[in-house]
Amino acid sequence: MQTREIATSELKGGGYLAMPDGGGPHPGVVVIHEAQGLNDHIRDVTRRLADAGYAALAVDLFAGRNRAICMARYMTGMLGGSVNRYGVDDLKNALTLLARMTNVDAQRLGAVGFCMGGGFAIAWACTDSRLKAIAPFYGVNPRPLEVTKRLCPVVGSYPEQDFTARSGRALDQALTRFEIKHDIKVYPGTRHSFFNDARPTFNREAANDSWSRLLKFFGERLDNRS
Repeated sequence: MQTREIATSELKGGGYLAMPDGGGPHPGVVVIHEAQGLNDHIRDVTRRLADAGYAALAVDLFAGRNRAICMARYMTGMLGGSVNRYGVDDLKNALTLLARMTNVDAQRLGAVGFCMGGGFAIAWACTDSRLKAIAPFYGVNPRPLEVTKRLCPVVGSYPEQDFTARSGRALDQALTRFEIKHDIKVYPGTRHSFFNDARPTFNREAANDSWSRLLKFFGERLDNRS
């Protein structure tokens, strides 16, 4: 596996890239952080994806910008439910950068997002047909929910003891109605950030299960492996 920081000259805000060993072409995945930013946890997720065979690019939505202003804009977009919210263009640019890499297959692209990033992943995928699969963790839905009829396949993981559980159940129902392939699971007894082993709410059983589901779902849709 090879890793490197992405400079702001390559991508607004920069990022962190982890590439699998071998020449590829590899399927690509954009990783979207939560409100804490591009931290060690997100870098670890990015490396784990590379270990699993994915070219993974974590986008930094805060670097080089006024964090407070960014958060205000991100929250406005989330609360308003817009699919064209502030920040989505940065994600699209990151996917373009990833897809242009010589060892990445531009036909096999996906995204993973956590909390704020999970909501971004859902909204973004409603407007970008390049995404073939997404994995939101404890993300909220865009509004109206009818816009999710444009989604690609979704594997979503939600904590039962969290406000986002309602979003997960609603998304499950909507995707069933729209006949979009999906695997949505609400984990009993878990709380927000259950996937992050640096947080007190970390739940190893739910984290391991959600990761296994993600790899299986992405494998079936991005690299034809079950």
